[in-house]
Amino acid sequence: MNLRFTLDFLLYQWLDVESLNQRPRFADHSRETFDAVLDTCERIAREKYAPFNRLVDTQEPRFDGERVILPQATHDAHKAYAESGMLSAAQDFEMGGMQLPYTIEAAANSFFACASVSIGSGMLTTGNANLLMVHGTALQKEVFAKNEFSGRFSGTMCLSEPQAGSSLGDVATRATPDGQGFESDPLGPRYRLRGNKMWISAGEHELTENIIHLVLAKIPDNSGKLAPGVKGISLFIVPKRMLDQAGVLTGERNDVALAGLNHKCGWRGTVNTLLNFGEGKYPVRGEAGAVGYLVGQPGEGLRCMFHMMNEARIGVGLAATMLGYAGYQASLEYARNRPQGRALGAGGKDASQPQVRIIEHADVKRMLLAQKAYCEGALALELYCARLVDEQHTGNPQAADEARLLLEVLTPIAKSWPSEWCLEANSLAIQIHGGYGYTRDFPVEQYWRDNRLNMIHEGTHGVQAMDLLGRKVLMENGRALALLAARIQVSVAQAAQLPELALHAQALTEALQQVVQATQAAWQSGHPAQALANAVPYLQAFGHTVLAWIWLDVAFTTLRLDATQSIAASAGRVGATAYFYHYELPKIGAWLQVVANCNPTCADMPEDAF
Repeated sequence: MNLRFTLDFLLYQWLDVESLNQRPRFADHSRETFDAVLDTCERIAREKYAPFNRLVDTQEPRFDGERVILPQATHDAHKAYAESGMLSAAQDFEMGGMQLPYTIEAAANSFFACASVSIGSGMLTTGNANLLMVHGTALQKEVFAKNEFSGRFSGTMCLSEPQAGSSLGDVATRATPDGQGFESDPLGPRYRLRGNKMWISAGEHELTENIIHLVLAKIPDNSGKLAPGVKGISLFIVPKRMLDQAGVLTGERNDVALAGLNHKCGWRGTVNTLLNFGEGKYPVRGEAGAVGYLVGQPGEGLRCMFHMMNEARIGVGLAATMLGYAGYQASLEYARNRPQGRALGAGGKDASQPQVRIIEHADVKRMLLAQKAYCEGALALELYCARLVDEQHTGNPQAADEARLLLEVLTPIAKSWPSEWCLEANSLAIQIHGGYGYTRDFPVEQYWRDNRLNMIHEGTHGVQAMDLLGRKVLMENGRALALLAARIQVSVAQAAQLPELALHAQALTEALQQVVQATQAAWQSGHPAQALANAVPYLQAFGHTVLAWIWLDVAFTTLRLDATQSIAASAGRVGATAYFYHYELPKIGAWLQVVANCNPTCADMPEDAF
């Protein structure tokens, strides 16, 4: 089934997104307006993104000494995306937005990720502006966020440094007050930043009039020392080009210099940079130091930035999902058209018979089913999380609080699970193509290369695992985990009433019990090092249990609405559910065993033994 067909089912039949229109914020919308947004984004993705996916992979960004050069196709795609209004889709009408539910925004953005994730679709710009809408002053919203939502400016997030990747407490970028009266600048307390930032996506380009960097830095104390750890981190707005409080560019360049382009395995169409702040290449008012405006209070930078990071993690999960989905569709088409081998009969293969298409072989069906289970399951998970965002923002107080807690525990899964298993789907897509899949004659090798990044950026797999086991399942005395378990049990009770799903419901009950028991056993010793030594297997088992729940709920909705669904679509979802329960869910036993036993094999391995 094509993507639009799948989205329609998930949005309207499974998640009942139309019911959101009864809430005041979305009262101006209807199924028709939602469909119009999806239609527009599908068309732009088909016309401006998909035809140029290979082009931007082969024509990487280059620096001519003055400017970063990008293909014209990237400029055209960005312009079309900005003009569609998607940068401000969920914002208030007063900010030029559409007040769309985030669920619809996420679904619409899936078309762009599927067509060409490498071109990009403004995820960081939207996240940057959304952060300022929560933590910025009224003037910061007007000057920076509003211009980002319109597409006039673009945005970045500058966290990592060459010596400090995931370890944000070790950032060394310094921010010092910019002269007398620094606190009275209308745009916010003004500082001078000096330091280096690494892995900055869209850090330098000519797609927009200005680039608004959100930069983590530390303000030295009176002795000139930086506070250790994350508590000393503050957040600053650092524009590429200086501007006044009306948002008018002054013509002066801020002291932010491109130090180099990172040449990546995938996502080659997206500029990725090393930036130097305050090296003196572009002195402002004759002085070295990049001018930055404080966001929020000193020392609260990481708290502010996490608003953007959590949103970005759902976006990364969706990108990983759609790369997997693109590979699945390509390998499905190939399998339906590639003749090879012959069907097995009672006496084995009959060489006199014509060849069969490879989709008729059981092992190819296995690989296609795995891809379908991974990618469509992950898409359902991402949209479920997006629906929770809408519930958190517009639901009644109890529903909003429950949505907040569920998002806390599910966000590590929403980011990490598609990053691992939709990458595996891309690997299977290559396998189905055989030797051709390993060549550039077919797109599946690029999908794999593009997807490999997603296990790393916006928090590595290991970081997500420690966040889940070390914080999320323990928060508020385990309330988030208990709430998720209760939601799963509701789905189990419903599915148990249908003969087709009763055994799956029982298997999910047992899997949930294993997860809860392993969680308790991991922390029984009270030693974090022991508990977290096997955090990644825990993440994998937890994620598989969540996806089993998602598939059970999707299958239940499918069978409940069977009379209104196509036979092929119904068989596809029920078949993918059966595959997940027979082939995937049983894996959690091995993962959870090492978690529950606090197995020391990895932690105790001496360095010289390697």
